[in-house]
Amino acid sequence: MSDPSAALLQIERLAVRFGTARGPVQAVEDVSLEVRAGECVAVVGESGSGKTQLLLACLGLLAQNGRASGSVRFEGGELLGASEASLNRVRGTGIGLLSQDPASSLTPHLRIETQLVELLLDRGLASTAEARQRAIAGLREVEIAEPEARLRQYPHELSGGMRQRVALAMALMGRPRLLLADEPTTALDVSVQARILELLARVRDRGLGLLIITHDLGVVAGLADRVAVMYAGRIVEHAPVGQLFATPAHPYTAALLAAVPRVRGGDASGRLAGIEGDPPRPGETAPGCAFAPRCSRANARCAQTRPELRTLPGESDAVACHWPLRAEAALA
Repeated sequence: MSDPSAALLQIERLAVRFGTARGPVQAVEDVSLEVRAGECVAVVGESGSGKTQLLLACLGLLAQNGRASGSVRFEGGELLGASEASLNRVRGTGIGLLSQDPASSLTPHLRIETQLVELLLDRGLASTAEARQRAIAGLREVEIAEPEARLRQYPHELSGGMRQRVALAMALMGRPRLLLADEPTTALDVSVQARILELLARVRDRGLGLLIITHDLGVVAGLADRVAVMYAGRIVEHAPVGQLFATPAHPYTAALLAAVPRVRGGDASGRLAGIEGDPPRPGETAPGCAFAPRCSRANARCAQTRPELRTLPGESDAVACHWPLRAEAALA
């Protein structure tokens, strides 16, 4: 019998590099994460921080010029370097994928039914009649009305929110144990975002592991158990969600939280906080902390020496910073 406390997904020292005409570009560097059954881990950061490439590397879906090193184990089996046949046995049935844009993840010229039943029929998991009934049940599960009628429709006949729910139903058709979701609420209005988050919370509560990539801290607050903050391809803070929101340790995390709009007393007219400067361009490297040029706490040490991700003394989070915001726990 498997250990229920064991991690479904174990990522250790993952690095992703792309070969380009201008030389190699490091997109992800030395990332380690775990996701357990019934747990949601969120990876947050600005665009270009490496979040999506981290997710794609887990399923062997990098672009042709991309190379991954390190280790990605699902239920103990190594995925990095696995054959396409081995990966296909995991994709869909072991690990489901909910892509960022349902308009592109759904095939425009195929009916919804065809796309939902394809995995089951291709893997021999159900007969045609059984697959159709599971497709209807899957659409009901994601709260799509008149599912039989929706099966006959094409993606362009559905709203953006309905397409995202169809994409979620498709990701769950193979009854995976782990779901990877890349910006699952992007470009959706607030009410639809709320419904998608409720659906994701429901599948997590059934014991599914969730790894969510997002830049939306509202998604993190409402769904995640633990949070990994990425900057320039590296994790700079990793903490339980409550602790991260209450007392962030890394200056970048604090800056992200400060940039979230807040309404106090019905007045939303205050100036929005921003993060001065720009993140490093792809392929740009520096000997010290990548965030140092944008950090008010940086000094010569930050510019010269890269901080390693270490657990703060007496606490449950880890931070890659020479001068964490909780000064009494500064890493020597």
